[in-house]
Amino acid sequence: MGTKSDIELIDKNGKRLDGRGPEDIREVKIETGVLHRADGSCYLEWGGNKVYAAVYGPREALPRHTQNPLRAIVNARYNMAAFSVDDRKRPGPDRRSREISKVISEALERVVLTEYYPRSAIEVNIEIVEAEAGSRCAGLAAAGVALADAGIPMIDIPVACAAGKAGGEVILDLGKEEDNFGEADLPIGYLPRTGEIILLQMDGHLTYAEFERALDLAIGGCLKVSELQKKALMEKYPSPVGGEQ
Repeated sequence: MGTKSDIELIDKNGKRLDGRGPEDIREVKIETGVLHRADGSCYLEWGGNKVYAAVYGPREALPRHTQNPLRAIVNARYNMAAFSVDDRKRPGPDRRSREISKVISEALERVVLTEYYPRSAIEVNIEIVEAEAGSRCAGLAAAGVALADAGIPMIDIPVACAAGKAGGEVILDLGKEEDNFGEADLPIGYLPRTGEIILLQMDGHLTYAEFERALDLAIGGCLKVSELQKKALMEKYPSPVGGEQ
């Protein structure tokens, strides 16, 4: 964030580089149950992001010393494919992937009713096959759908969206150039039913008023994506999944 650029991120009419207004999100497409060997899965496109999420379990946690006698452990693995970015990424986990894996694991443990599955593990694999700005939000949103597809009991289906600041304006769902050359990025994870924020990170600088505005926009974006999550699940499961949302 914050790299100087001569690119005009927002024009005098308030339009962004891709033609969106300040409160518009990029196009989102969600498909459920795309990987037949997983217990639950999701494919999600969000702008230029293309993401697969696969859930395995609950199953016995191995090695056994990792088991918790009172609850399941949730292990999320976020990975960007080597070909997912313009400059080929070195294969395997890096510092950023490990950090995102950790915060997504902690967010999902807040959602899953882990007490139902003592001594078990639930594995959530998130693979970014094409990356643009907001891949961690896309990954968490895809993971929420995959968990629901696997029938994992949760207090709500987690969703995520980011807001930030670019061109001096607070905007929703930053695109690539806005993420690279903007002033701030604020991704959040959210539970629409309870209003609980389960993930919040910030890169860059915002005033308190700008932070409140960005947070409101991000929550609004989460609610929009949540409707698309539920629609994708209802297309596969005509009856309500996990009860009324």
